[in-house]
Amino acid sequence: MLEAPCAKGYDNRHSMTDTAFILIVEDENSHGEALKEGLERAGHACHLVDSGEEAIQSLRQRAPHVVITDYRLGDGMTGLDVLKQAKIISPWTQGILITAHGDEKLARDAIIEGGAYDYLTKPLDLELVRSTVFRAARHAITLRENYQMREQLNRAYSFEGIIAVSSPMRSVLDRARRLANTKLTVLVYGESGTGKELIARAIHNNSNRRTKPWVPVNCAGISEGILESELFGHVKGAFTNAHADRRGLFEEADGGTIFLDEIGDMPMQMQSKLLRVLENGEVVRVGSSRPVHVDVRVVAATNRDLKEAVQNREFREDLFFRVNQAEINLLPLRDRRDDIPPLIYHFIQQANTLHGRHVKHVTPECLRLLHNYRWPGNVRELQNVINQMVVFAEGDTLDVKDLPSTPPISATTDIVPLKPRPLNVTLKELEIMAIQHALAQHHGNREKAAKQLGIGARTLYRKIKEYDIR
Repeated sequence: MLEAPCAKGYDNRHSMTDTAFILIVEDENSHGEALKEGLERAGHACHLVDSGEEAIQSLRQRAPHVVITDYRLGDGMTGLDVLKQAKIISPWTQGILITAHGDEKLARDAIIEGGAYDYLTKPLDLELVRSTVFRAARHAITLRENYQMREQLNRAYSFEGIIAVSSPMRSVLDRARRLANTKLTVLVYGESGTGKELIARAIHNNSNRRTKPWVPVNCAGISEGILESELFGHVKGAFTNAHADRRGLFEEADGGTIFLDEIGDMPMQMQSKLLRVLENGEVVRVGSSRPVHVDVRVVAATNRDLKEAVQNREFREDLFFRVNQAEINLLPLRDRRDDIPPLIYHFIQQANTLHGRHVKHVTPECLRLLHNYRWPGNVRELQNVINQMVVFAEGDTLDVKDLPSTPPISATTDIVPLKPRPLNVTLKELEIMAIQHALAQHHGNREKAAKQLGIGARTLYRKIKEYDIR
């Protein structure tokens, strides 16, 4: 991480999320070395070249966050030529053109034609250079991470609009696809908000029943006294206010699929009646003794452990085996974090369309907080948060200030533990790890890192160069 250099009028409270790599193009070696040393002291990794051709080669080998180039180069190319090529090779790289005093036209051309982030005039003010580079690098990292999110979304395994990048979620979607055209009753396990109904609907839409009715039922949302009538229907006079015969949801779903959400909360008396329907395909309306045959596939879902419910005599064992002919387990979002970035970008696109907004990016700091938050409400909660942020965002980029106060998504919600490192490492590797850790702790500030390590700043500079630490 990098710490912003102190410059007049610049807010030093923000920090970079990565060490920035800067390409410096300067044909006067002494000027280039001075610029390189000044930026490296601010925590940047720099590569210095002295010609336009060499700059293009370097760009192709490794895309920098920022290119700083003098306008006048000695090999027939100009700094503007370099910036144009940089945009072609790496669209997220930011360019800064150095011009002589009074070359306002060149500066305008650099921004309009070359897509430069900014320009600086000679003689250079080092603090101004540092602050400009810091802001340009921060913008480059935002663009790069958002570009990667879009790429992830494009490469994501999608099944009926369900986004999957992580291996566990890809396996879930593959399993759902395989089960779609079978006659098996499917039980979907998962916490609230993980997308159980989306999976169930995808199974229906990819089955040979796709043209027939899809009927969702929330078993926990209907009282026991009404649930039987809702599911199986009733005849006229069966109870008070039963003024006419009424078909139940199983009859409405004839030929199609019925989705029994939160089946684990179904009352025991209703469980026995549901078992009869699953075993012989017949429903009996309330107040009638005449069975009605139905052809319905059942997909059920629950956030409870039904095996434990069976042991506690809260769920019928025979019904459990009937509804659990095949099961799908949806992991909570916190256990498949690779899916979070593409989901964020997907929900931004949806929110833009829904609310007429034009949000394009997410800052790295904001993305990290969203990525590390626990998400107790899972995908549904993430979608709600992104919707809210898009609506209230002032510009085209979501930032930390746009995070809602409820839920409290902040730095304290970071629950991702550091992975333990193996002990079979060399002394050199341990030294590199200690230097990297110290630099990360102090946001790239080498003076502070050296103090923590108990060595001089010059010793740290030498080791960084020796070990090629970036």
